[in-house]
Amino acid sequence: MDRTIADLRKDYTLEGLSETEVNPNPFIQFKKWFEQALAAQLPEPNAMTLATTTPDGCPSARMVLLKDFDDRGFVFFTNYNSRKGQELAENPQAALVFWWAELERQVRIVGRVEKTSDTESDQYFDSRPANSRLGAWASNQSEVIPKREVLEQRMQDFQNKYENQEVPRPPHWGGLRVIPREIEFWQGRSSRLHDRLLYTHLDDGSWKIQRLSP
Repeated sequence: MDRTIADLRKDYTLEGLSETEVNPNPFIQFKKWFEQALAAQLPEPNAMTLATTTPDGCPSARMVLLKDFDDRGFVFFTNYNSRKGQELAENPQAALVFWWAELERQVRIVGRVEKTSDTESDQYFDSRPANSRLGAWASNQSEVIPKREVLEQRMQDFQNKYENQEVPRPPHWGGLRVIPREIEFWQGRSSRLHDRLLYTHLDDGSWKIQRLSP
């Protein structure tokens, strides 16, 4: 019998998540889960959905890669002139979602966004492979182009320009940090009665933990 989309379902049974088990610091809890995702050898465990909006509330979302995190927030890098870069410049609020299917886990993050320092952006840019650095120059991200050959020609032009030279970071390329006000840890449970623990950042710098109904 052919299955329909409505028939697709999985019962989550691996683990539970309780208030007594999690760390009171959500960054430490995230580090624990992220390290477990690494240990499980998940494909690209640092892949995350980034959702942004225009000032009038039109949303857009895409996958990006987490490149750093600490108690200041979660960092990714991009072309500031891209659609996401422009939307975040106009409305510096974002949401992130990590989905680790094999562990039946999800992490949702909401917060304001700011640029990383030039030093942070330079350090990460310099660590990239040479062709990735050249690609940051060649691609006017999110811009309409008539055909792929335009992009390939721009890449060749920059390869020629920087042949046997260090490739500098483009002024329009760098890091963005999501500074969370909410972080939710979601653990799949049987019968769709999932565990959801929400950390909310308070004015005194502490975090309040609340259980949400699934």
